[in-house]
Amino acid sequence: MRPLVRLLIAKGVTLPAMTELLKDVYVSVALHEVESGAKAPTDSRVSVMTGVHRKDVKRLRANTVEDVPAPRNVGIGAMVISRWLGSTATTDDQGRPRPLPRQSESGPSFDKLVEGVSTDVRPRAVLDEWIRLGVARLDAEGRVALNQLAFVPQKGFEEKAFYLGRNTADHVAAAAHNMLTDGNPMLERSVHYSGLTAESAKQLAEAAERSGMQSLLALNRMALELAERDAGRADATARINFGLYFYRGTSSFQSSAAKLSETADSETEGPPAGEPK
Repeated sequence: MRPLVRLLIAKGVTLPAMTELLKDVYVSVALHEVESGAKAPTDSRVSVMTGVHRKDVKRLRANTVEDVPAPRNVGIGAMVISRWLGSTATTDDQGRPRPLPRQSESGPSFDKLVEGVSTDVRPRAVLDEWIRLGVARLDAEGRVALNQLAFVPQKGFEEKAFYLGRNTADHVAAAAHNMLTDGNPMLERSVHYSGLTAESAKQLAEAAERSGMQSLLALNRMALELAERDAGRADATARINFGLYFYRGTSSFQSSAAKLSETADSETEGPPAGEPK
């Protein structure tokens, strides 16, 4: 929880605000995911299940917070880039996205890609938003070039927050599924080493990005083909999320916790100033 709390403190989210949010989540999960039978649990039952006071349960049941929808530019942007990376007409021999002209009478263009996803938003508006977020840029020839092989905003708090919530939730959901069931585990694996130099860690980070993007690009092309095949089917209700992460730090959680403890001890029980510690 330490990285999450560090983020919350940095963004001014206090413990009372987080506690209120957690109460709402506990009640929501108890009502919609843990209930047995057709009848919803009573306030008292939910209180026993969650530890949330019965008065709070009653209040929260009447004012349950709805899930926050994704920012519109995230949904459109992610689909445009998926199609950009999923077509041989818009990528090179290594699967990297080619810079695209804004408009073109023959051949692919940025405007055609956007219009193929949605006709409700102007391509120029998408481009302006991408440039603001650092997703794309205009090259020397005025073509639209991607800054990275995914819709990963370099700016834009709302967009970053959406991906933090979705990806963290899905990662935890996969791990929780594996903890709660004995069979049919979901993919949740990692490679972890310590005792490395900063240069070695940098080399591994670069290798992870290269090999990881190859996997993402290959899966994106396959998913795009299957999604187009499944479009319109009544049973096309499944959702998938395949992601990557790479963490590079200088200490483990245990050593960080010990360092915090040592700091607290030195502040309260350390020798007088000027003496060796």
